Amino acid sequence: MSYNRLIIGCGYLGSRAARAWQEQGFSVAVTTRSEERAQEFAEQGLQPIVCNVMDAASLQSLPDADVVLHAVGLDRKAGDSMRAVYVEGLRNVLTELEQRVSRMIYISSTSVYGQMDGSVVDEESVCEPTRENGQICLEAEQLVLNAECTGTVLRLAGIYGPDRLLARMKERQQSEPIAGNPEAWLNLIHVEDAVQAVLAAGVNELLHQKYLIVDDEPITRRAYYTLLAELLEAAAPVFTADKPDPKGDRGFNKRCKNHRMHDELMQSLKFPTIREGLRQAIKE
Repeated sequence: MSYNRLIIGCGYLGSRAARAWQEQGFSVAVTTRSEERAQEFAEQGLQPIVCNVMDAASLQSLPDADVVLHAVGLDRKAGDSMRAVYVEGLRNVLTELEQRVSRMIYISSTSVYGQMDGSVVDEESVCEPTRENGQICLEAEQLVLNAECTGTVLRLAGIYGPDRLLARMKERQQSEPIAGNPEAWLNLIHVEDAVQAVLAAGVNELLHQKYLIVDDEPITRRAYYTLLAELLEAAAPVFTADKPDPKGDRGFNKRCKNHRMHDELMQSLKFPTIREGLRQAIKE
């Protein structure tokens, strides 16, 4: 059987894309490693396929599809390395599907850029990541772009939204010091806008293969945490710039531009800056 849409990795982003495609009238199949989760998907009117990207034999049950969304994240509990899941797992998927689907939308990351000096980057900027996570994402991108099906890469900035702020909210409410450079730039995208980018990539006639999915205004870490504290009515943030940021491997301190996204995928965002999006995320 063939489906309009197939989602491999139906997590925070994928599950929302599935609902949105359903609402548009598309038939949607989704993958999961869990029989329990498969039952939940079936109750939602989705077609679940139990498989694992690390098990090539299990992927033989994947159906044909017009558009595939590949949004597999790293489950550290499973014990597989990031490279194994992102590169070898993706290679397994492409071996099975690249001749049976029309388009694959691959969810990548802005970590493919190595710039750390606050400079502006876009889709044409040099990608020379110095950290392993960026190198792995860039390697995975090349697999998709060289596949026999049409490949579209969406380089998502830091995705946020409901249920993605609990740790940060707790830290602000407890006034925990924040390590790292407060003036480093952050690039963010609300999950609802990320979903709209995915939907547009599935139907638009695209001129390019790579798109930065980021909101309209990068923000410094100081401004971000100050806004979060204000919305929570918590104490102003205190930074310990002499201590390294424990999550610095994400590649902070570049400013991503979204002109191509606006020109070819969607003219406007529901949450153009963190100021609108953070209020909604906390409220929900």
